[in-house]
Amino acid sequence: MRLIDSHAHLQAGAFRLDADEVLAAARAAGIERILVPGWDADSSLLALGMAAASDIDASAGIHPHGAAMATDGDWVLIERLAHLPRVVAIGETGLDYDRGFSPRDVQLANLRRHLALARDAGKPVILHCRSKPTRRDAQDDLIRELVDAGAGTPSWLPAGGRPPGLLHSFSGPVDYAEGALSLGLAISFSGLAFRAGEEATASVARIVPANRLLAETDSPYLSPPGAPRRRNEPLWVEVTTAWLAEVRGVAAVAIGEQLVENYDRIFSRRPT
Repeated sequence: MRLIDSHAHLQAGAFRLDADEVLAAARAAGIERILVPGWDADSSLLALGMAAASDIDASAGIHPHGAAMATDGDWVLIERLAHLPRVVAIGETGLDYDRGFSPRDVQLANLRRHLALARDAGKPVILHCRSKPTRRDAQDDLIRELVDAGAGTPSWLPAGGRPPGLLHSFSGPVDYAEGALSLGLAISFSGLAFRAGEEATASVARIVPANRLLAETDSPYLSPPGAPRRRNEPLWVEVTTAWLAEVRGVAAVAIGEQLVENYDRIFSRRPT
């Protein structure tokens, strides 16, 4: 089965001593595509460095957790990186009302800045979205912001018919996913799908159009069943990919082919 990992923080401290070995193990496990997303200016620059040294991809952005700490200088760097060919997406950004490390108004301003940058660069935006348990306010706010930014309209048409963005490590109710899909977004699934309270995710995995489906680990977080709890890594994306094949009722080999095709279209390295 061919494999991808569309979201792996290999520049994180958890991989400081053995990132090369982790990447080699991923390749040995059959993972053909890996995207390393930034969560702030420094990690975005590190992601680009990894992409330059290996056949992987990077994204650049500021996570909602760090929105309140981002400086003007950080944004100068993010905007510069956004237009480089090896930076294939904008983010990780979004909204996190669960931990609330940054005030909501600051998170919203941070998100809007990323959405505008993604439109300008012609690249998809990687969206993190979490509400407190049993709530959905972050999801509802995210959909409103996407609508206001023009997602799903002719004013926002990334090159090659790519989705304007993707919901990374999906979490939320089915109608939230339906709203995102109606705007043309892709959806990526991680080991979070196996956790208590995420039962709706299986229903969402069944309705995502085949050409807008992705899989990820969110390494070093969100270990799926069977993976070490202390540190997830890309090779464990096989567990989530096999689960996707099962819930969608398709052969694992077929879904692997589809995921590689989707990755190459959504995260194209076309110069901007």
